[in-house]
Amino acid sequence: MIRSMTAYGASRLEAEQGALAVEVRSVNNRFLDLSLRVPEDLRFAEGAIRDLVGRHALRGKVEVKLSYGLTEQNAPRPFDEAAVRALAEQLAWARRHIPDLPAPALAELPREGLARNGLDADIWLPLCEQACVQALQEFQAAREREGARLAQAMLQMADDIVRIVDLVEAELPDLVRQHQDRIAQRLREALLAASPEGFSAISGAELTARIAQEASLFGLRVDVAEELTRLRSHLQELRDILSGDHPSARRGSGKRLDFLFQEMNREANTLGSKAAALTVTQAAIDLKLLIEQMREQAQNIE
Repeated sequence: MIRSMTAYGASRLEAEQGALAVEVRSVNNRFLDLSLRVPEDLRFAEGAIRDLVGRHALRGKVEVKLSYGLTEQNAPRPFDEAAVRALAEQLAWARRHIPDLPAPALAELPREGLARNGLDADIWLPLCEQACVQALQEFQAAREREGARLAQAMLQMADDIVRIVDLVEAELPDLVRQHQDRIAQRLREALLAASPEGFSAISGAELTARIAQEASLFGLRVDVAEELTRLRSHLQELRDILSGDHPSARRGSGKRLDFLFQEMNREANTLGSKAAALTVTQAAIDLKLLIEQMREQAQNIE
C-alpha cells in the first residue's frame, strides 16, 4: 500500500479518570523524525508512544501532541492515608533540626489516584496507548488515501510516457529512410559537381553499397531501442510499486521510487543525445519533464 508522509489524525478518549486528546501530524522527511509534546504528568507514556508510532511510520517528520483533563477537578479526592502518614513522619523528623518548619498546605497533601510525580501510570498508561492507537489509525487511513491519490497521478504520467515512447519507436524507421534518401541525394550532387559524367565512374552496386553503409552507421548512432526497452521496463516496475505488490512496499516505496526515477531520467538523457530529429529531441524533453513531475510527487511517499 502506497502511503503519503503528509497526514493528520486525532482522537479523544473519555474515561472515568478523565479525558485524553491525541493529535498526530506529519510532513516529508528523509528519515523518521519523531517529536512528542506530552504533559509532564504523562512522561511515563513516552516510550509506549514512540513504539506505537514506529509501527505505523517508517519515514517523515511526525509530531504527536497529547493533552488530558481530569474529571471533577473541583471536587476534592480522598487523601492517600499511607502517603500522608509518611509525610507526617518526615515532617516530625525535619522539625527536630528546624523547629519552625511550616506544615504543608492542605492542597499539597497527596491524594488517591495521583502518583507522587504526576498521574498514576498504572491507570493512565493504558488510556494513553488506547488514545494513541485510535489517532494513529485515523492518521494511517489519511496517509493511505493521500498515497492512493499520488499513485493515481503518477500512473497517469506513466501513461503519457508510454505514448511518447510509442511515437518515438514508430518514427525511428522513417528517420533512417529519410537519412538514406539524403545520403543518396548528396552523393549524386557530389558526383555531378565533380564531373558531369560522375556516375560513369562508380557503378550502381557501389553507390548502393555506399548508401547502405552510411545508412547503417546512421542507424547505429540513432538506435535507441535499448533505451526505450529499459524505459518500458522501468514503467512496469513503477506500476508494480504503486500497486503495493512490490516487495519494497513493506519497507516503504519512496526511496525505491526515487532511485527508479533517476534511472528513467538517465534513459531520457541518452535518448536526447541520440536524437536525429527535432521531434525526438522534443520527446526527450517531454520525458524529462514527466519524470521530474513524478519524482516531485514521490517526495511525498513514505
